[in-house]
Amino acid sequence: LEKMTDLVAVWEVALSDGVHKIEFEHGTTSGKRVVYVDGKEEIRKEWMFKLVGKETFTVGAAKTKATINIDAVSGFAYEYTLEINGKSLKKYMENRSKTTNTWVLSLGGTDYRVVLEKDTMDVWCNGQKMETAGEFVEDGTETHFSVGGHSCCIKAVSSGKRKEGIIHTLIVDDREIPEAVE
Repeated sequence: LEKMTDLVAVWEVALSDGVHKIEFEHGTTSGKRVVYVDGKEEIRKEWMFKLVGKETFTVGAAKTKATINIDAVSGFAYEYTLEINGKSLKKYMENRSKTTNTWVLSLGGTDYRVVLEKDTMDVWCNGQKMETAGEFVEDGTETHFSVGGHSCCIKAVSSGKRKEGIIHTLIVDDREIPEAVE
């Protein structure tokens, strides 16, 4: 495996199916551009006369659109920015924290990352979309699924405050799991 000598940027992107690592090589003499997603080569361009521009590719199970922008800052210095679905990574992650809940837990020595997509009520665990059963209960809804033989339930209860909206809580084996901050 050739050493990544022209590695100029590395980003970690948390999506519903997991945290993905994006690496970008930019040879400023050859114009070479290589994009790796989770260690797998997605794009390779050897000789490019134009050193600025963009590279677009997809990330994760949902084929989320990602673009690396290459801009000249001054002389031979370049700036690399990552956009996810047309938003800067920072903006995308801020928006994502409003539309998803994430919990990280360990069961029987195995680590699990559970993500709830609030708009669709889809539940993901370690990269897999889970089979769920939803039911209405007295104070809201419950979404049931199982992970590693453990029964899990995401309770959705109104906060009673318009600004806060609905509060989602993950319960595994009758134990409440604190939400993770990504």
